[in-house]
Amino acid sequence: MNVRLEQLESHLQQGLKSIYIVSGDEPLQIQEACHLIRKAARRAGFNERESFSADNNFNWDELLSAGNALSLFASQKLLELRLPNGKPGSEGSKALIQYAQSPCDNNLLLISSAKLDKTAKNSKWFKQLDAIAARIEIWPIESQQLPQWIDRRMRQSGLKADKEAANLLAELVDGNLLAASQEIEKLKLLLPENQPQVSAQSIRSYVVDSARYNAFNLVDNAFKGNTRHCIKMLKGLRDEGTEPLSLLWILGREMRQLSLIKQDIQLGRSVDQAMQAQRVWRNRQPLVNKALSRLSLQKLANLNQQVAHADQLAKGMHEGNIWDELEQITLGLAGIDLPGSL
Repeated sequence: MNVRLEQLESHLQQGLKSIYIVSGDEPLQIQEACHLIRKAARRAGFNERESFSADNNFNWDELLSAGNALSLFASQKLLELRLPNGKPGSEGSKALIQYAQSPCDNNLLLISSAKLDKTAKNSKWFKQLDAIAARIEIWPIESQQLPQWIDRRMRQSGLKADKEAANLLAELVDGNLLAASQEIEKLKLLLPENQPQVSAQSIRSYVVDSARYNAFNLVDNAFKGNTRHCIKMLKGLRDEGTEPLSLLWILGREMRQLSLIKQDIQLGRSVDQAMQAQRVWRNRQPLVNKALSRLSLQKLANLNQQVAHADQLAKGMHEGNIWDELEQITLGLAGIDLPGSL
């Protein structure tokens, strides 16, 4: 049974299925869908909860044992299973089929997963689950739809955004729904209670200024090859107390995406096809293309090695200054090779 995200809350009020499958590539919406299901489960008496993450070392007997075991503390139990890549593997497929064939009435199984591709949906394990489950597929919000999403989110928070404000915030967060949600919550705190109207000037005052040394802006300037501004922004991020590991994660994610696009192009895909496969927003494609034209696949591989080294350094496994490493990586992304870089 397919349930649209916007219908989920009303669906849950009508009674619970024994299995829910939430899948997609948008973390905020997956998180919020799972939260709604958890709340409904608690209301229905599922007061005990066990969580599992099906990584490469996961023992699938744990899930089956939990499904069969009687609860010590409650009559009903919520089992949560995270499929990081949407692929349970051979052992996991067998376990999920076995679970679907005899689900316990006292358990509710919530599966959250990355986007499930056509192969996964045609698999026996998925069809067995789907026959008795409610399935919620999370689709990315396109750039032209984001201002409307922001407007709805504002209204849910008790704010009213004019069209210019919604468009400006959409442009600033560049498809990052979590960032948009955080900025809306910040606006709710900062704006006077008797003035819920959000104007473009409010966005400029409370969002643009605070995002001046934003990590995503740093990446954009590196893509542009704007080295001088990159150095200035890194200093600003350091002075603001930015956590190096979070910045490193963003830089690494962007470089991995560039590497995948570059690989697809070498395999014969057009630039547009390769960018669409990696879900690069259309208004961001010229910027990404500029970085692609400057960085070879080998250079990107070297930068990814530097990110791995910097990650170990930040965790105390090597000696050195993490901010010096971050500067080398950022300038390398901007197209400059420094002595000592990998």
